[in-house]
Amino acid sequence: MSGAPTPVRVVVADDEEMVRTALRAILDAEQGIEVVGEAATGAEAVSVVRALRPDVVLMDVRMPEIDGIRATEQILATLEDPPRIVVVTTFENDAYVYDALHAGAAGFLLKRSAAEELVQAVRLVACGDSLLYPAAVRTLAGRHTRRRETPDPAWVARLTGREADVLRLMAAGLTNAEIAGRLAVGPATAKTHVAAVLAKTGARDRTQAVIAAYESGFITPG
Repeated sequence: MSGAPTPVRVVVADDEEMVRTALRAILDAEQGIEVVGEAATGAEAVSVVRALRPDVVLMDVRMPEIDGIRATEQILATLEDPPRIVVVTTFENDAYVYDALHAGAAGFLLKRSAAEELVQAVRLVACGDSLLYPAAVRTLAGRHTRRRETPDPAWVARLTGREADVLRLMAAGLTNAEIAGRLAVGPATAKTHVAAVLAKTGARDRTQAVIAAYESGFITPG
């Protein structure tokens, strides 16, 4: 007889104790989710994550010592099997949010989000999905991609026509199942196309692929 499923292990990083306490209370009340650690600074977040190896990190972007963006970069660069990182922010159009997504965060969540949205976000990214809000990402890309050096988008030429369609649908926020329905293919085929897009863009997840699509000019904001 098998035991209960292993809970999703979460670390909460925020410089405000009240925020950490509130997030912990919401998540610990849910079956299958366990907050295993907290951090009050970016440097502490990196240390705690390295020690505890959680599945998901809720990362504030504006923290002392090093901010959440640098902490995200360090965690993703130094751990072989890094956790999924969700940026928790006050303003969805903040440049910090775009920088965090660019650094490898799986998505972002507003601090004013309802408790059920927080729980859903943790469960979603723990399963390997990304938190994509198409309108917000499009706005962020429009505001912030121009200040970057656009790399030579050699990967664009390597996309097949179907993969290009899939990337556009990913940018629109469609799930694999929705992509399959839109393209009239099976779920397994849609998943294969998404995997091919991630490989060719060099992205670790859907969020990274969509960011790459905007930064290369493959998709134009607006």
